Amino acid sequence: MGEGSWYSKFPAFPYDPYSIQIDFMNALYHSLNQGGVSMLESPTGTGKTLSIICSALQWVVDRRKQQNSAKGGEFDKNPANDGQLGSEDEPDWMRDFVMNKDNQVEEKKIKMKKFGVGFGKPDKRSNQGNCKDLFSSGSKEEDFVTKKERENLQKKNDAVQMSDEEFLLEDYESDEEGAGGTSKRKAGKGPHIPSSDEEEEEDQSDEEDDEEKLKVYFCSRTHSQLSQFIKELRKTVFANEVKIVCLGSRKNFCINEGVLKLGNSTRINDRCLELQKNKKNEVSKIKNLDTGGRIRRTKASSGCPMLRKSKLQRQFRSEVSQQGALDIEDLVSIGRKMGTCPYYGSRSMLPAADLVVLPYQSLLSKSSRESLGLKLKNNIVIIDEAHNLADSLISMYDSKVTLMQLENVHFHVGRYFERFRNLLGPGNRRYIQTLMVVSRAFLQILHENPSYADLSQDTEKTYRANGSSDSSLAINDFLFSLNIDNINLVKLLQYIKESNIMHKVSGYGDKMASLQNCSTKHDTLECNEGSILPDFRALSVILQSLTNNDGDGRIILSRSQTTCSRQGGYIKYVMLSGEKIFSEIVNQAHAVLLAGGTLQPIEETRERLFPWLPTNQLQFFSCSHIVPPESILPVAVSCGPSGQSFDFSYSSRSSLIMIQELGLMLCNLVTVVPEGIVVFFSSFDYEGQVYDAWKASGILDRIMKKKCVFREPRKTTDVESVLKEYKETIDALSVEESKGNPASQSGAILLAVVGGKISEGINLSDGMGRCIVMVGLPYPNPSDIELIERVKHIEGLGNSNSITPKFSVTNEAYNGDVEVGFDILRSCRRRGKEYYENLCMKAVNQSIGRAIRHVNDYAAILLVDARYGSDPSNRNFSNTTNKLPQWIKERLVSSTQSYGEVHRLLHQFFKFNKKRRECQ
Repeated sequence: MGEGSWYSKFPAFPYDPYSIQIDFMNALYHSLNQGGVSMLESPTGTGKTLSIICSALQWVVDRRKQQNSAKGGEFDKNPANDGQLGSEDEPDWMRDFVMNKDNQVEEKKIKMKKFGVGFGKPDKRSNQGNCKDLFSSGSKEEDFVTKKERENLQKKNDAVQMSDEEFLLEDYESDEEGAGGTSKRKAGKGPHIPSSDEEEEEDQSDEEDDEEKLKVYFCSRTHSQLSQFIKELRKTVFANEVKIVCLGSRKNFCINEGVLKLGNSTRINDRCLELQKNKKNEVSKIKNLDTGGRIRRTKASSGCPMLRKSKLQRQFRSEVSQQGALDIEDLVSIGRKMGTCPYYGSRSMLPAADLVVLPYQSLLSKSSRESLGLKLKNNIVIIDEAHNLADSLISMYDSKVTLMQLENVHFHVGRYFERFRNLLGPGNRRYIQTLMVVSRAFLQILHENPSYADLSQDTEKTYRANGSSDSSLAINDFLFSLNIDNINLVKLLQYIKESNIMHKVSGYGDKMASLQNCSTKHDTLECNEGSILPDFRALSVILQSLTNNDGDGRIILSRSQTTCSRQGGYIKYVMLSGEKIFSEIVNQAHAVLLAGGTLQPIEETRERLFPWLPTNQLQFFSCSHIVPPESILPVAVSCGPSGQSFDFSYSSRSSLIMIQELGLMLCNLVTVVPEGIVVFFSSFDYEGQVYDAWKASGILDRIMKKKCVFREPRKTTDVESVLKEYKETIDALSVEESKGNPASQSGAILLAVVGGKISEGINLSDGMGRCIVMVGLPYPNPSDIELIERVKHIEGLGNSNSITPKFSVTNEAYNGDVEVGFDILRSCRRRGKEYYENLCMKAVNQSIGRAIRHVNDYAAILLVDARYGSDPSNRNFSNTTNKLPQWIKERLVSSTQSYGEVHRLLHQFFKFNKKRRECQ
């Protein structure tokens, strides 16, 4: 194709585009002109990412030209500061991103009125008469404590042998009423407060910059997908013509080895924020009482060493701006080289950026958007890999606190309160006591043995499975059952956030643990630095979840019936509705684009995320695949080599006959399929069961005579090394074959799992995926209480009375029987059943879509189960093959007779494509 009309409209596209790529870019460009919500479907391997880049950024360029022309060229005038924020005499940029209460008090329009006095200052309202007896008088010049004062200190608290003033809370006043006020929550009231990695950071300034430049926010699910986006961007002129910033989590960006070694994302976030809070404390105010009675001052942490020099941060921004499109690895490499933080360095470049590349969590979570300072107003939001967007969105708002975490928090808060009771003002005392009441109520309900006679409401269902008792309640029912419905949770959360109670209790706990060498049972649980913070945070997030609308989610109570596992019990909030969450994004942005390889069925997505949007206002575009029909062979395999019908339903898949028939089919496949075969199983457990059975029967040895066998590891960090070895094995054997030295083996087999890393984000192009084998239909386990709650919620969508339909087994005890779960699904009229089947087929489509990655690629796809070949009317489910992507469905061959026909088709397919490739 020559340089025709497409080039004049999308000149950045680096190759001659295929017609479907031109159609996709035109559709995306038109969607941005129209604004609102659009869904663009383009099969994996059709150059979707490159098409998105070239059309979206071209639209931005064209729009700016139009606005410049209309405004006399004033639209895009920005200070030439190379991405730097402000000038030298302006406040440090860190104040925009780090939780620093002293600085933010001056910046906020409404100043805090909570903190009346600091330590050592007279307080007319609270009882602090013992203050001078316990601690220094407040004089900064005092260097020692007398022997008598030390004796008084020891009498007050024998366990404490040094000053505790640093852990004392500043006085706190309630606005109008205490947390124990009489306000009762009402259904339909309360904000959505999400859980995220960034939630502890203060919001940035609320001031809107209406003149800020137009931005494109591109987000995807995984780190590797974002890196792939940057790689594609570098192929275009936009890599050097627009300002790009890539954002990510602290865990991916941090270069402070002392922080990074904490491993856990929450601990890394906590430690980073703690270091920033200590940044201004160049001289320590911590006084340690030594054995001689003198107070010795020790130098405290003065912030993260990677952020001490603002000059290096400016140099970082300048260096990144000059290098163009960089991914997270590039930014981390530059940060390490310069010795400055790439996490905050990249965030500081956000206001000047034209294109912001970031993970799902950072954009879809409201708290993350606010902490990062993302302004969506009138900007463009592109969400890639949006096939499971609704479930991904609501899962970000789930929260969970375990029995062990609750015991830990309750113990530490109680010990803190006992130590400082007489020194705290009435506000602090009231809120801390309220916090203890709540944590005690949570503990009590987890320790209770449930009385099934009491669980008779239609809104509640009790489950028993795997040695535990699970139950589901609405938010209001949960609060009433705990008798804490009279507590104003909004005020309690405000206190937790503003009083710094978490860090005070945690710091005191750490000090006590260190002092006592973890000698007690409770201290042994949590001895590490900052150890209680994640537990306290988990409780705080659950409390936040309880302020959501009554119908937006459910509370799951899991009571462990085993005495050996203290972590068995937990309280979990499961978000069910994503409508209000997503509406915040849609209402702010100029346009929201959902892109993916398979977005069907779009009606489910519309009902769950933007039901207010009329169907005729939702723009949808779908294109076929670029590969010719002869490059793909999808076959529904109904029976095996022995004539045994394939049935991998839950009740039949563990049959040794079924497992052996599958093994015999693989023994045949390895003789006809060249290079690599990838076999997808429904779960790791089932893959292990099949592997062990094949090993015991000798089938595995037969397979390995022709192909090496690899298995997907459970740990995602090990996947890359397994894939590398798998590919190298295939390549090495192919080279030997091309030299005329045929080895006994030819290629390899990879046993993978649906929902694992390989099925979601790995390219199995060319020899890595010549044949994809999907074993059965990977329906999710219907004994999962959270899944059933989502099914019931979705079944009720669109009902005029907004009442969840009655289910035939709602009031029965659920003993983990999968068939009972299927009974619930069959009780659904349409939506719930459709949702359950869609979960299965979306997983299938994602897995089989790993194979065809470019126009010259070719692969066979075997759907191994009789249910792929016929309508399973006995299960009252629709024909599953109707939910396959159109480009696969229109080429599907249904084999209902013998496996011999399948073998013949495979032989012809690979013979034809091998010959065709040799002629190219």
